[in-house]
Amino acid sequence: MTGRAIAVVGAGIVGCLIARELIARDPEATVTVLDRDLIGSGVTRRSAGVSLVKGGTPRTRRMSAFSHAYYAALQADHPGLPIHPVGARLVLPGPGDPAGSGYLPEHTGGAAAVTDRLAGQIKLPAGSRVWQLGGCHYADVPALTQVIAALARPRVRFAEAVKVTGLSADETGVTLSCGSGERLRADQVVLAPGPWLAEPAWAGLVTPLHLRVKKIVAMHLERPPGPDDELMIFEAEDAFLLPVIHRGHWLLSYTRLEWDVDPNGPAQGLSPGDVEAARATLRPYSPALAGACVSGRVCCDAYSQNHEPVVTTLDGTDGRIIFAGAANGSGYRLGPAIASEAVNLLYDTASQGVTDDHQHV
Repeated sequence: MTGRAIAVVGAGIVGCLIARELIARDPEATVTVLDRDLIGSGVTRRSAGVSLVKGGTPRTRRMSAFSHAYYAALQADHPGLPIHPVGARLVLPGPGDPAGSGYLPEHTGGAAAVTDRLAGQIKLPAGSRVWQLGGCHYADVPALTQVIAALARPRVRFAEAVKVTGLSADETGVTLSCGSGERLRADQVVLAPGPWLAEPAWAGLVTPLHLRVKKIVAMHLERPPGPDDELMIFEAEDAFLLPVIHRGHWLLSYTRLEWDVDPNGPAQGLSPGDVEAARATLRPYSPALAGACVSGRVCCDAYSQNHEPVVTTLDGTDGRIIFAGAANGSGYRLGPAIASEAVNLLYDTASQGVTDDHQHV
C-alpha cells in the first residue's frame, strides 16, 4: 500500500491493538510503538477486562459489538489466550429490560435468578429483576497485551521506557523527540496516551478536546470464587462483581466520582474514601460482602464529554497527528473498535466509524 512510517505513542491495550491493525492493513508500513514504561503498564495493568455488548449510544453499541466479535475471532485463532468465558446476570431495578439499558438483544437471555452460590449472600431490592446475559468474558488484560505485542513482532518495533518529550509536525511528517536521546521521524503519529493528557509533548494539542481524567477503583474481595460463578452486574449502581478465577478472588468494580486526578496518583494506593465508597455501593445488597472490601486496585482514565471514545485528527497538524482514546474506563472492551477507527482515519478511508472489515494478523 503506502510503505509509510507510523509511530504509536502508548503501549497499552489500545496502542498495541492499533499497531496490530496497522500491519494487517498495510504490509509495507513501518510501525514503532513507544511507551514511557513497559508494554501493558498503566491503566492496562489494572483493567478488570470485562467484555459484554453494551453501549449508551448507537456508536458505542456498534463499537462494543465489533470489539466483542474481534476478541472472539482472536481467541479462535489463538486458543491459549488469557480470555476467560464467564456467565453473567444483570440486576435491573423496576420493570425495564436489558435493551432499555443499552444491552444488545442478541446477547440477552430471559429472566433469571441470582446464582446459587450468591443467593445466600445477596438480597435484591424490592422490584428488582435479574436477567441472563450471554457471551461474556473477562481477560487478563496485561498478559493479553503482551501476547498481542508478541504477535506483532518483528513487524512492529517496540521502544519501551522511551518517553516522548516533544512532537513537531511539518508539511512532510512528524519528528518525535525522546527522553532517551533518540529523534524519530514518522509520516504520521497516533497518540494513545490513556490518562496522560497533560504531557508537555502533546498537552497543547489535546486540550481543545476538553477531556477530563477520572479516578477508577476496583476492590478485591478475598473470597475464593468457584469455577461456575458468574459475573453479577448491578445496573442502577453502575457496578459489578466479577469472579476472577485465575487470581482466586472476587472483584467489585464501582463508580468513583473523583475528577481531574493526577494519572501518577494511583501509585499512592487506596484512600479511606475509596474503601467506604465501595462498601456503600455493595452494602444494600450484602453487608457481609461489603465488609470484605479491604484491598483493591486504583487507576484512572480519560473521559470525554459525551462518554464516547475520541478518535480524531488534532488541529494544526494537517492530519499527521491523531488522538485515539478517552475510552471512559472501557479501553479493553472497546479497544479493537478504537483501533479500527484510528487506522481508518490514518488511511483516510471513506468509512467514518466502525465497519466489519477489520484485519487479523
